Amino acid sequence: MKTAITELFGIKHPIIQGGMHYVGLAELASAVSNAGGLGMITGLTQKTPELLAKEIARCREMTDKPFGVNLTFLPAFSAPPYPEYIRAIVEGGVRIVETAGRSPEQYMTALKTADIKVIHKCTSVRHSLKAQQIGCDAVSVDGFECGGHPGEDDIPNMILLPRAADELSIPFVASGGMADARSLVAALAMGAAGMNMGTRFIATKEAPVHENVKNALVAASELDTRLVMRSLRNTERVLKNAGVDRLIEIEKEKGRDLKIEDIHDQLAGVYPKVMVDGDMDAGAWSCGMVAGLIDDIPTVKELIDRIISGAERIIRKRLAGFLSDEPGINGATQ
Repeated sequence: MKTAITELFGIKHPIIQGGMHYVGLAELASAVSNAGGLGMITGLTQKTPELLAKEIARCREMTDKPFGVNLTFLPAFSAPPYPEYIRAIVEGGVRIVETAGRSPEQYMTALKTADIKVIHKCTSVRHSLKAQQIGCDAVSVDGFECGGHPGEDDIPNMILLPRAADELSIPFVASGGMADARSLVAALAMGAAGMNMGTRFIATKEAPVHENVKNALVAASELDTRLVMRSLRNTERVLKNAGVDRLIEIEKEKGRDLKIEDIHDQLAGVYPKVMVDGDMDAGAWSCGMVAGLIDDIPTVKELIDRIISGAERIIRKRLAGFLSDEPGINGATQ
């Protein structure tokens, strides 16, 4: 399957594994790339640029296919040493970076000078247009269904993707709610050139997380995520658990007086407790509504192969079957 995204990144299938804290390690990134998609190492999971360099080298030993690094740009008061992280990416020979969070504008010169292709994660058309304007090569358009931070507009992908297609001249992938062959076909139909999967890739054999996490995703339905930190305008979609229940209680108690410090215990240090230790009640961790479409734990290759074969089957058989052989308007076939 060839699209603008497969051509841009030199990959076989238009499927990208998004950056995920304590999930996007070499094991998963290499497995996705080896299966024909684009794997991503999550840069800031590595606590120093030196550790990121080692993780890139480790991934390089596991695959000879293209892979990228995710860099999430945090507020200035807590900013990691981004120039050093970028240097580790460049020196590691990585030529694809997924940026997220704040605008990557101040780092675009360094990235483009190194001939790095940049795909920026956006939750709105206006942010996507800004990413295009500052020189990003592609964008990942995140609908309201997504795990993590869906922005504050609450626009689902059935609206957001066609709007992005109407406005953008650079290619984009659909993110949020992506899980299977139907997701890919729908994304392509709405103008995307591929899809980005986060939560779905956690429930795979190669994902380097505790089995409790994978089993929780299989057990969850589309009703089991919660939106937290809305009053702080830092909305995050997370999987419901005891820690999240307590967080929501505090939000209700504090109301408009809520401060980030009030929910520190339900946010700080949660990812290693969940992903490494398997403590499913530790607190808030990003999870998409797509959990409702996850019912098994395949290998990455099995997952990608069945998405591609299923998408081809839907396009060639189911969709083609709706077309009439009779001439359409003005004599054109439908």
